[in-house]
This record gives sequence, C-alpha cells and structure tokens, in this order.
Amino acid sequence: MGRWAGETLAAEFDVSFADRDREVAESAAAAVGGETVPLDTAETFTAVCLAVPISVVDEAVIDHAGKADRAMLDVTGMMAAPVEAMRDHVPSGERASLHPLFAPENAPGNVAAVVDESGPVTDRALDAIDAAGNDVFETEPAEHDDAMETVQAGAHTAILAYALAAADVREEFATPISSVLSDLVDTVTEGTPRVYREIQESFEGADAVAEAARRVADAEGDAFEQLYEEARQRQRKHGDRTEDGRGDAE
Repeated sequence: MGRWAGETLAAEFDVSFADRDREVAESAAAAVGGETVPLDTAETFTAVCLAVPISVVDEAVIDHAGKADRAMLDVTGMMAAPVEAMRDHVPSGERASLHPLFAPENAPGNVAAVVDESGPVTDRALDAIDAAGNDVFETEPAEHDDAMETVQAGAHTAILAYALAAADVREEFATPISSVLSDLVDTVTEGTPRVYREIQESFEGADAVAEAARRVADAEGDAFEQLYEEARQRQRKHGDRTEDGRGDAE
C-alpha cells in the first residue's frame, strides 16, 4: 500500500520512499522515478505519508512527525489511532488519514478520508488520488472504525470460517452461491496472513458473525424462517441506505 500511495501521489509531488528493507524502497522508487531515503534520515519533506501495520502506527507517527514540514498522512487502515497521534505530534500541520478500501492490485476504488486539518498539501494529495480514478469520500474516525468491524473483520471471519468448514467436493456440485463463496475464499487466502491478523486484532466483528452462525445452526422450523426474514429485511435496509447515499441519523 505504500507503493500505491507513492505511485498515486507522484502525480502531484516528488516522491521519496523509505522502508526497513531498502530493496523494497528502491524497487518502489524505480517504478515512479522517485528516490530512496533511510528510515532514520534527518531530511524533512513537504509531506510524510505512513503505510505501516495498524499495531505500530502510533510509534510511526512519533518517529516520523519531525520529518513533516507541512503535512502528515497515513494509509494504515484504522483512523482513530493515527488521527489522535497526529493531533498530538503534528499539532500545527495538515493531517489526513486515508484508507484505500482495496488491495493495490485492484485499484482504483473507494478511498475513505478523514481530513483532520486541511490545507494546500492535503488538497493536492486528494486531487492526485481523485485523478487516479478513485472515489474519495469523507468520514469520521469513529464511523470508519465501526464500519471496519463489518466490512473487514466480520466479512473476513465469515469467509475464512466457510473455507475451514467446507468439505472437499467435486466441482460439478458447485452452486451459484457456493461458487461465489469459493471465489471470495480465493481472494482472501491469496493475501498476506499478517495483514488479516492485524485487522482481526484491531477490530471487533468476528464474535458477532460467530454468534449469528450459531443462531442459524440452532434454528429449526419457524425459528429458521424468522432468521431468514430478519436477514432479508436487514439486507433491504442496507440496500436503501446504499441507494440514497445516506445512513439513518443517530
């Protein structure tokens, strides 16, 4: 994701890459005509963009805040923690937390954005992301992190649970539904376990899916039909929210 950020922002900025593995930084820089710098460089930059595991984002903000002349951004995937850390350590600078809601190879796509302190640098960054064909939408840290409990932790739990529970059956037995689930399993299991572990450890959502699965497994007769109807109504409500682009006020 750091490579994606560099390639995308290179439309507006001269980009330098830093990584614990210098060869990774050199490869990313070569792809966009950028430069590499050591992680412990004393050099400063117009903006610093962090692409680090969720579990170390606080530490990364502290370590690199002094290198940001004007702005700091992150593409970590969680928003409450980096926004709070940037407020503490980049109090007078522009600050934005961005979450591309896709794997880099699937770009472009939706990008959630919390612009905590806007300015010309963050404006240029968002312009570059938009120009690359992405759909940038504004959110708040709590709204984003709550959503990740469903769209990441919950979804991944359901898909991995299906993969672990599924028997090895002949391909001819596949149904349209099982084929879609198998495709989703392929997508998830082609990823990096560490990334999914970070998500599961950072966001709740797994227990809710496990509880729902138990309700379905235990339901019989009318009780099953009631659960089916509950699921249908929840999906219809979700569809209504998606179509009008708004959620219910709380």
